[in-house]
Amino acid sequence: MVKLFAGLSVLFSLFLGWIIFCASTGQSNLFFELVKRVPYGDKWGHLLLFGTLTLLVNLGTNFRRVYLGGFKPYLGAIAVAVFVFIEECSQAYLPQRTFDLFDLFADALGIFLFSWLSYLIEMKTKTLIR
Repeated sequence: MVKLFAGLSVLFSLFLGWIIFCASTGQSNLFFELVKRVPYGDKWGHLLLFGTLTLLVNLGTNFRRVYLGGFKPYLGAIAVAVFVFIEECSQAYLPQRTFDLFDLFADALGIFLFSWLSYLIEMKTKTLIR
């Protein structure tokens, strides 16, 4: 099952890469048009896309954690957070993009909420195994 989620996280990462490429080059696509029709669609998109990636990577790494000063976050959440931070900050240097602190906040909220969902799934699967 872990291999399935690892594969899904790679496929979803490729999808996100395509979305980021389209946005960075000024191209439009069906997803951008859909987001424009939903109130706060851009922020919901950030929350759901990076939250989903976080969940898939957490599942694909079998809930692996890292130690950070007495705190043990999921490795997947840390990896997604680092990627998101770099990607969002890079937008300040791209002519087709604009840096938006609220996008970064929506990304962080998605990572946090879906990490919490990962935790619930992890606890449920540990209960079922015992």
